[in-house]
Amino acid sequence: MQRKPQIAVLLLVAGLLVAGRAQAPPSTAKAASRPAGEPIRLQIPLGLPPLAVPGDNPPTQATVALGRKLFYDPRLSRDETVSCSTCHDPRRGFADSHGVAVGVDGKHGTRHAPSIANVAYFPEHFWDGRVDSLEKQAEAPVENPLEMAHSLGGVEQRLNADAAYRALFEQAWGAGAITYEKVAKSLASFERALLVANSPFDRWFFGHDEAAVNEAVKRGFQIFRDPARGNCAACHSVSDGSALFTDGKFHNTGISYWEGNPRDPGRFAVTRADADMGAFKTPSLRNVARTAPYMHDGSLKTLDEVVNFYSGGGNLNPHLDLKLHAGRFSTSDRDDLIEFLKSLTGDVPWSALPPRKSD
Repeated sequence: MQRKPQIAVLLLVAGLLVAGRAQAPPSTAKAASRPAGEPIRLQIPLGLPPLAVPGDNPPTQATVALGRKLFYDPRLSRDETVSCSTCHDPRRGFADSHGVAVGVDGKHGTRHAPSIANVAYFPEHFWDGRVDSLEKQAEAPVENPLEMAHSLGGVEQRLNADAAYRALFEQAWGAGAITYEKVAKSLASFERALLVANSPFDRWFFGHDEAAVNEAVKRGFQIFRDPARGNCAACHSVSDGSALFTDGKFHNTGISYWEGNPRDPGRFAVTRADADMGAFKTPSLRNVARTAPYMHDGSLKTLDEVVNFYSGGGNLNPHLDLKLHAGRFSTSDRDDLIEFLKSLTGDVPWSALPPRKSD
């Protein structure tokens, strides 16, 4: 049991981490906005399950295209230097090469920017799961003083002053002023279209193409699933028909502990449940070879370090997840496991890449 002064300090830090998550609706938003165009059906690549979309924000060609433009536009930040793509780079699996996020004025955040590929499937967002929709998630980075350091109203004002944006929003949402609700919904529609799969693993396991991967990948997958060896699939789920490679839940691996004490409360800051101390959301492993560094704090730099960390059973602490245990495999087994992880690198849709000037 942690002493109360330690908990108080952690909760103070957690308050800074989640500052700005509960915002009043923008003053210009009179009622919920709905896209003006016809909904489109998102193409689900091999290896992913069916996708549900919210009834009040079905994707349309115009909202996805607008969200793409906004995602890559640094004008959402206070000084116009940081965009969503700064921390979610398509070249890095929509993750970040820095250990922790770097925002306006070079300020450092407190956690690593996770990949947002296939984020449409996740029931909660951020490492601690503090919001339950992509629309709400799109608010927090803008207002976070360590990230975009702006305001929702400030973004509205800036976009409303731009004739090109006014035309794009009218096409996507109909007549009316640009509100942050429309901005958030457009970003969410674009992010729902970031569906990344059809990897060599998918073509082998789901497509039944035996030549899609080598024997090392196949051996590595056996280790990955074997409860007595890797036991990785206990949290990075795989079914017979599709695989998100995450259970969407929160687990304590001990990565946030130092000398027995938690440095980041993780999920506990949201639930206040003692069992959630130091627990973080299971990240998907898709495109994991491109998303280094790893873990919520970016402390593990390579896949070798990740495999070594888990083969040791994590860092011992009072809340360590019972699914973790010391791995029972050799050096060659570890090499095979890494080859399997590399086989999860899938196709990034061209429509997810930065807009061209002609777009």
